[in-house]
Amino acid sequence: MTALTIWSEGKPRMSEHPRLGGIDTVPADRWLDAVPRARARDQRTRGAGWTGFAGVIMIMIGAFNAVEGMAGLLTDDFYVVSPSDVLVFDLTGWGWVHTVVGVLAALTGVALLTGASWARVVTVVLVMLNAVAQLAFVAVYPVWSLIVITLGVVVIWAVIVHGDDDGPDDLDRV
Repeated sequence: MTALTIWSEGKPRMSEHPRLGGIDTVPADRWLDAVPRARARDQRTRGAGWTGFAGVIMIMIGAFNAVEGMAGLLTDDFYVVSPSDVLVFDLTGWGWVHTVVGVLAALTGVALLTGASWARVVTVVLVMLNAVAQLAFVAVYPVWSLIVITLGVVVIWAVIVHGDDDGPDDLDRV
């Protein structure tokens, strides 16, 4: 079967269009299938970008938490608050919490960048735990805690809204 030729007399071919590339080389009985395939490919590319963004931000959040935790563990006078301002644990306990959550968040960010599907679920759980920890730690560093919580909300949005857009290309098998 021959390929469908569209506008070959001096006019632009569909392959020159960024979203409809290759439509003029599709077999004549399948040329309508190329448009949804091009849109799906564009959507997956956008989703992969957001998942990559979430992975990088998770590595950043993990590094921030690890540094925050290690500072609390290694230096007794780093956090300047009274013991009554700290919720649930003492500052050493919060140092361990931030260090462990930070290391896990950084590792999960690396897993997001590699495309591991389990990393999306673990990312949401870790970001929620981190938000609770930061909320309990807000008396010590209020602005910093709010910044980390905001970054976490953006990561959850990126993973939940765009996380399934970077899956395998099922439409190319049609």
